[in-house]
Amino acid sequence: MRLLLIHSDYIEFEAKKKTKMAEECSVLSDRETEVLTVFCAVESVDEEDLKGVVLQAIEEVKKTAGQVHVDKIMVYPYAHLSSDLSSPETAIAQLNALKAGLEREGFAVKRAPFGWYKSFKISCKGHPLSELSKTIVPGEEGTIKREKSEVTHDWFVMTPDGKSHDTKEFLNDTPFGCLVKKELGVAVPIGGEPAHVGLMRSKELVDYEPASDVGCLRWMPKGKIVRDLIADYVLHLVLEYGGTPVETPVMYDLGDRAIYEHAEKFGERQYRFKSNNRNMMLRFAACFGMFSIMRDMHISPHNLPMKMYELSTYSFRHEQKGEVIGLKRLRAFTMPDMHSLCTDMPEALQCFEEQLAMGWQTGKDFETELVAAFRCTKDFYDQNEAWVKKIVKESDCPMLIEILSDRVHYWVAKIDLAAIDGQMRPIENPTVQIDVESSTRFNIKYHTEDGTVVHPPILHCSPTGSVERVICAILENISTQAVPALPTWLSPVQVRVVPVAGRHGAFAEGICAAINAAQIRCDVDDREESVGKKVREAGMDWVPFVIVVGDEELTGGKLTVTIRRKSQPNKPFKEQLTIDALIEAVRMDTAGKPFRPLYTPRKLSMKARYI
Repeated sequence: MRLLLIHSDYIEFEAKKKTKMAEECSVLSDRETEVLTVFCAVESVDEEDLKGVVLQAIEEVKKTAGQVHVDKIMVYPYAHLSSDLSSPETAIAQLNALKAGLEREGFAVKRAPFGWYKSFKISCKGHPLSELSKTIVPGEEGTIKREKSEVTHDWFVMTPDGKSHDTKEFLNDTPFGCLVKKELGVAVPIGGEPAHVGLMRSKELVDYEPASDVGCLRWMPKGKIVRDLIADYVLHLVLEYGGTPVETPVMYDLGDRAIYEHAEKFGERQYRFKSNNRNMMLRFAACFGMFSIMRDMHISPHNLPMKMYELSTYSFRHEQKGEVIGLKRLRAFTMPDMHSLCTDMPEALQCFEEQLAMGWQTGKDFETELVAAFRCTKDFYDQNEAWVKKIVKESDCPMLIEILSDRVHYWVAKIDLAAIDGQMRPIENPTVQIDVESSTRFNIKYHTEDGTVVHPPILHCSPTGSVERVICAILENISTQAVPALPTWLSPVQVRVVPVAGRHGAFAEGICAAINAAQIRCDVDDREESVGKKVREAGMDWVPFVIVVGDEELTGGKLTVTIRRKSQPNKPFKEQLTIDALIEAVRMDTAGKPFRPLYTPRKLSMKARYI
């Protein structure tokens, strides 16, 4: 059961229209003042312990009513709090039981009708306890998840010299200042559509899929190769680090207690559905499958730290429809996900440092500036303040520090790295988290030499964040460049050969073949268009190296190459290079990065239009 408790000056409602599941009710409109409004959604999982859920709900409402000093309650059915609702019959019975139980506790209780479209007006008091959310877990009487309002959050900025600063010093328009403002809830002007949305479509990388759910995408060949190269890049990074790749299912049974509890940690934005009589969910990360593997393994301390990796294709998050946009907020996304079992906390801290360094490196390799927010519990900070100062110093940049008075998540410490988009808002990318809860929940363990059972800390790490947000960050960064360009290793076409006339075609195709043989993506513009138009379109395609082949190139042994990275607006930088020198220049740009061959035809005359 999910509750949203609002200490209200007043609430009034009017039932307008029945749905198919509407209950018969004589009171179709009402108003109450100085009241605790209890928005309530009854969930299918509540059926495991209906009585226990109601008893917990009564205790929570009673507790909150006492804190805000009210004796009047309005129970308001509100299905929008959950995507995993119970049957209407169960919901009505639970709402009636909640009302009756509160009345037995001495409250004056009213209830809005179930299953009607209703208009309502509400005035919230606006004090720290005036808005509380609760999630009640079946079978755990008296155990309620802690609300965010019960936990204090202290913020400051730490600089590489180890000094702490008031956040007000950093409320500026730098990338780090934008992160600070967002995290502190400082109002910023709302811009229009993010720049990357137009680019992702105009460059034929990716588009919305109208035949699927909101926030699901179709990837065209040029976008697909960028996505695949990023996946290759992360795999290489993880393998070098000692990670072991696995693959796990995308759906899980919520009847597994550990999976249910872990899923609940992430709130209501989940895809849930029924398969026969089983409550299932689509994963939002690779945790479920990896933890299930670890639970069944025989783990020796000699094997630790053990790093397990999956490219979670796909992960799902039921974002609100109005929040889904471009590549930044999606309902289906690709998440590189690594989990590291560590022997103990000192080893976890060491692995954290290593994985944070990986995150910073990805920003450099994707050519996107990253900024950081570090979060931990007060207990963790008190015990590890010197270590926190160390990671800030090694990162060589200021970090926003958030100290939580108590642990409300599975982690005791985490870091989030973010790029900043054209609207001056963060795009969350790499993260590392120290999980002290999941190994116990999933019974992941090893034994010491004396037989002691140890449930080890687990690090969650995405070295890049979701692949879609990586591309979002890259495109947002490109949108600010005078001469926009992808990193050469990510460019769908790295070299284009433009023959001046038909008689230069065979020579141009020979150059193209030689460059492709050197593991460089090269195509040839063999269309019957003017040279000027071909060169302009190569620029619109952001091709890093463009070769124009004419009579001089047929006989001269050198190629006239326009190098995009060295060009300025309306001032293309041209250089005379041999084919070997060109190949070497491209290799220098792409050194250490993955390679895939062309996903589009070598001849532009054969290239299809997708948008």
